[in-house]
Amino acid sequence: MALALNKIILASAVANTPGAYFQLTTTPATTVGNVIPAGVYIVFPTANVTIQATSAVNTNGNITAVSTVLANNTGGMIFSDGVNVFANSSVTNATVTLLTVDGGQNVSGTYNAS
Repeated sequence: MALALNKIILASAVANTPGAYFQLTTTPATTVGNVIPAGVYIVFPTANVTIQATSAVNTNGNITAVSTVLANNTGGMIFSDGVNVFANSSVTNATVTLLTVDGGQNVSGTYNAS
């Protein structure tokens, strides 16, 4: 995930290539929930997977409630702090595909001619 969402957009750059605006990544969804890394993501629909977030914490700092942010097999946009947003699989472990702003793929050089 890029530190800022603004980037220079290069014509004809494909996701996950140097200079691309978008970067595809995946994260596991487990039956006990797997924390989604910090960042801003577009989440693609995934069967048997819900995206949940901490919605209540008691005075001792313990989580007392979680809420569903994206329902089963529903896509959308999420903001994760890297702690309180997680992917939960209702049946088996699954893989969720996320799309984010390219955080810095390796480039082939500086000032290359096209």
